[in-house]
Amino acid sequence: MAFVEWSRVRKEGTIAEIVLNRPEARNAFTTEMAAQILEICQTINESDVRVVLITSSTAKAFCSGADLKERNNMTESAWKNQHQLFRKMFNAIQDMKQPVIAVVDGYALAGGFEMTLNCDMIVAAETAVFGLPEVTRGIMPGCGGTRLLSKRIGVHRAKEWVCTGKLVPAEEANRAGLINILAKPDEIREKALGLAEKIAANAPIAVQNCKASVEEIFGMPNEEAKEIEVGYYDRCINTEDRLEGVLAFVEKRPPRFVGK
Repeated sequence: MAFVEWSRVRKEGTIAEIVLNRPEARNAFTTEMAAQILEICQTINESDVRVVLITSSTAKAFCSGADLKERNNMTESAWKNQHQLFRKMFNAIQDMKQPVIAVVDGYALAGGFEMTLNCDMIVAAETAVFGLPEVTRGIMPGCGGTRLLSKRIGVHRAKEWVCTGKLVPAEEANRAGLINILAKPDEIREKALGLAEKIAANAPIAVQNCKASVEEIFGMPNEEAKEIEVGYYDRCINTEDRLEGVLAFVEKRPPRFVGK
């Protein structure tokens, strides 16, 4: 059964949309669903897609995390094996060469919140609610929650959110710096597509190297970061798109980037 679907949308098919489609369970992911997400991310990563959206088929929830009903009947060994699959799924989202935008309405809780944190940007509805309630269940975030949240909102606030397990309304999350674009519920898809189209219009090799550079040098000592940044810059020099960008500027026309 397909709990996750994907298709190419807008901008001549260079924008992909991954739709979480298990609305009866608020998109809680099972072993099967995680395997589907992993496979889709690997497929898109090898394609000419330039930007990826992760969305939900229901406004009630983006994703409520792992399906605890499935986990309740698991042996310790099966639980650990499943968590390894979940880690691979989240890593596949974060490691996609393309920028990934989470489009969030309703609840993004536990692993669902971690899914958004493994994305590069978040577009959220004013009705969205975020939270990492794992401590209320005797565990802790295990797929990026403690590692990635502090990069978005700062160490002290991140400690508060993960140690209390509090639910965070979108307005508070936006003030904390978590969200790139906060929008009305009926506008989030268009806002997300607008952001994706702006990115997709740029040179894909340059965009991918920008993403990789920001990820690698965050928090790194300045002198070491300089060398790594120049390395990514050099990867953009000998490309057709760099020549096209300069030519388009001189000819006063929009550039036609081809990803070469």
